[in-house]
Amino acid sequence: MQTKELIVVGAGPSGLAAAIESRKYGVEVLLIDENQKAGGQLFKQIHKFFGSQEHGAGIRGIDLGSLLLEEAYQKGAEVKLDTVVWGLFDDTCAIVHNHENKRLGYQRLLLATGATENGLAFSGWTLPGVMGVGAAQTLMNIHRVLPGKRVLVVGSGNVGLIVSYQLVQAGAQVVAIVEVAPRVGGYGVHASKLRRMGIPILTSHTINKARGSGKVTEAEIVQVDDKWRAIPGTEAKVEVDTVCIAVGLSPLSELAWIAGCRFEYIPALGGHVPWHDENMQTSLPGIYVAGDIAGVGEASIALEEGRLAGIAIAESLGKISAEKVFKLKKDALGRLREIQQGPFGDDIWRAKQILLSAKGEG
Repeated sequence: MQTKELIVVGAGPSGLAAAIESRKYGVEVLLIDENQKAGGQLFKQIHKFFGSQEHGAGIRGIDLGSLLLEEAYQKGAEVKLDTVVWGLFDDTCAIVHNHENKRLGYQRLLLATGATENGLAFSGWTLPGVMGVGAAQTLMNIHRVLPGKRVLVVGSGNVGLIVSYQLVQAGAQVVAIVEVAPRVGGYGVHASKLRRMGIPILTSHTINKARGSGKVTEAEIVQVDDKWRAIPGTEAKVEVDTVCIAVGLSPLSELAWIAGCRFEYIPALGGHVPWHDENMQTSLPGIYVAGDIAGVGEASIALEEGRLAGIAIAESLGKISAEKVFKLKKDALGRLREIQQGPFGDDIWRAKQILLSAKGEG
């Protein structure tokens, strides 16, 4: 059985960043992803990032993904795509590749598996044409297929707002965005851009029903009170062929559960999150997490957590001196804190402090 110093599960922004960072210090890295193309969510993101140059400001997600993948190859990381990790047993990964089962040993393991979209149940939610915004984004930006011509988007977080803009760019009409909360959930810059395009963002509203014979042809929206209860008499019908659900993400953490990692329930981080320390190490020595599995956030957070995990893993394997690692970690933690100081980031920072205070016991 082959044994690697580090196996990284997930070749999205955090996994790629960790692979690159750990390779800088001589760690043997195997990067595994179930998809046929590395890059994770980056290859669905055609918009330019904003923030700092260190986190890809001014670069489109698709280009950033290509740059990271190229750097990982240049640094000597081994990349194994179209491969599913289905179990973890006694310092080994159970994988399936080309219909063949095998086990791979590891000294360190980083889970960078990302997040999954939350669902929303309502009358008619199983009709063809009702989908998550991530599915719509995949259809448009990966497969070049327009999900629908008249779209209702449910949820005004950053993902819902960004994909709404991309739907318009692709040729769809976004009839409206409904948000159950009394205010928009995403950045104002995204919401303002959509409003300038004439797209109504209806706060304190939600979808009540989707109707159609064999596919969506109509949606019913309704106003809600301060307890998110539908207000009778406020129902309105909109003619649509697609309903995109954007009601948040949850960490994709099955492998961490299988491994036996300790979890904490923190809503601001997406729900149940593997406990981890400042080094991104879980309650199980040698197993690390980074990116959305460690708490749902933005690509820039995932990148920095991956770098931090790569540094910590290299240190734990004796690849970096104590003097050097102190500065590396200090700089990485400082950049991470800076990212999380934005208008929505403070919630993530506070949630991370709650997680750290749990101390991984129990």
